[in-house]
Amino acid sequence: MLKYESTPGKVGSVSKWWPADSPIQPADDRPTLVMFAHPQCPCTRASVAELAQLVARIQSKARVYVLFYTPRAIGSQWDDTNLRREAAAIPGVKVLSDHDGVEARRLGAETSGHTFLFAADGRLLFNGGITASRGHSGANVGESAIVSLIDNQSSERAQTLVFGCALSNRGEQQKAALCLR
Repeated sequence: MLKYESTPGKVGSVSKWWPADSPIQPADDRPTLVMFAHPQCPCTRASVAELAQLVARIQSKARVYVLFYTPRAIGSQWDDTNLRREAAAIPGVKVLSDHDGVEARRLGAETSGHTFLFAADGRLLFNGGITASRGHSGANVGESAIVSLIDNQSSERAQTLVFGCALSNRGEQQKAALCLR
């Protein structure tokens, strides 16, 4: 179990700039923070809790999105979870559905909890996780780096490991579809 908790998830080819073809509007007057999440990943509860603390620390100094992976074929009930409602309850956070993981692929997110911070000019400042291990809240390098980047425009870290479930997995999608029948 300890090995599982400390094994990071996969990271794809991370975009160094905000993707021009994204329908999501980044802020042009402050940084934009984006977290990708799997609505049924128990590990992501800790990432959302850390995000709530992070948002409280940075207040309105960044535009913040949480994009929940949503397979089109399964339907909207699949991502209507307590986790999504918890993220939506964080003041200033906009929660969106990432249908079939299109936005996640644009940025290189493959693991739930993968968080990106972009400067107002669209340049990537940080990417990684904001938990120290899978499913554990508490002080961590990712959250500290983001706060430092937003407050001081600098940080010793620009990347951390991501701990969570895979955002998209055909086996999970098929299993979830069966459960909804």
